[in-house]
Amino acid sequence: MTTLWATILVLGVLIFIHELGHYLAARSVGVRVDRFSIGFPPRLITLTSEKDFWRLKLFFFSREEEQGFAWGPIYETKLSRPGKKGSGTEYCIGLLPVGGYVKMAGMIDESLDATITHSPEELASKHPLAQAWVMSAGVIMNVLLAWVLFSGVALKTGLPEISDEPVIAEFVTGMPAEDSGLKVNDRILAVNGESFSTWQEMSQRIHGLADTDLVLTVQREDEEFELPIHSGSQVVIRDGMKDTLGAIGIYPQVTYLPIGPLKAVQAGMRSTVNSFSMIFTSIKMLVTGEASFKEMGGPIFIAQMAGETARAGWLPLLTFMALISVNLAFLNILPIPGLDGGHILVTMIQVIIRRELSLRVRMVIQQIGMALLLLLMITIVYNDIGRLLGN
Repeated sequence: MTTLWATILVLGVLIFIHELGHYLAARSVGVRVDRFSIGFPPRLITLTSEKDFWRLKLFFFSREEEQGFAWGPIYETKLSRPGKKGSGTEYCIGLLPVGGYVKMAGMIDESLDATITHSPEELASKHPLAQAWVMSAGVIMNVLLAWVLFSGVALKTGLPEISDEPVIAEFVTGMPAEDSGLKVNDRILAVNGESFSTWQEMSQRIHGLADTDLVLTVQREDEEFELPIHSGSQVVIRDGMKDTLGAIGIYPQVTYLPIGPLKAVQAGMRSTVNSFSMIFTSIKMLVTGEASFKEMGGPIFIAQMAGETARAGWLPLLTFMALISVNLAFLNILPIPGLDGGHILVTMIQVIIRRELSLRVRMVIQQIGMALLLLLMITIVYNDIGRLLGN
């Protein structure tokens, strides 16, 4: 149950914020919005803005004489609001909670609707800068959300100050130290007879001894003794390349120093920038072969991580949401047809060649982009299923 509600919360908030950015930007430049949907069809609930009232509809299976059971409206009512102008926008909750979209007039989107009349309220009739603003607004909102979440977590927890004393504060689940006989507050004095005085020196020694029998010299209160342990290993990223280091699974002591709103905002910005840096590093590793596409995660992986972070507490869950928001922003700004970056790319091409691409060409571009995205999604879901099956 925790995994379910955490997944709905994370994806729901991120999708809503992204689509809200497109919606507000479109309205700000006079583009008509036909539909604002959270979730994909079939429609479950719709609320349509009309003159002097809202039209509410509920959808489900109903029996029709000719077609048998069919999905359609089963309840409809009007919510009176005298003086309301009515934008005609249909606000919708879809049955499939895996995405969302804003259907704007004069835009070839996922629906592949080619109805473009170049009326003043269509996106295609607006200045290229206005089109770019509308297309990038979702990405901007996701970046801002990540910044706000990172800043809020930093304000709540403070800035971490990691102790350099070689004293154990916590164990990593599933690593050798957990069941080795070591205890919290033990001080490690030496590894294989080589002594040290700082956590950094101890880490450097252990990192160079992956999958090796070690002898730790340990101080526990007034007692000093030796403890054998077999080290494990962990893969880390160094300068965009994988490296395997020795590890036994212990954490140092961390003290959180209180900070004010200004420093929290600065910390939030650093975390947002660092998140983008991590993504660039990951992309570089995929291109160079240091990482495999099998390591990419999709909706199932996000659901698993959402559940794990939710069980750890609200702050880990909000941090995870911020990370996914950055990833969503990065993915959508890529110049791939079908994504926001693809729409911006088409607009830039039209500016450079000083003429509008034909409707047929734009439809083909959109279809190619949708096919590529579908292939990517199939690959990612296949990876997710493989992880579930333990492969």
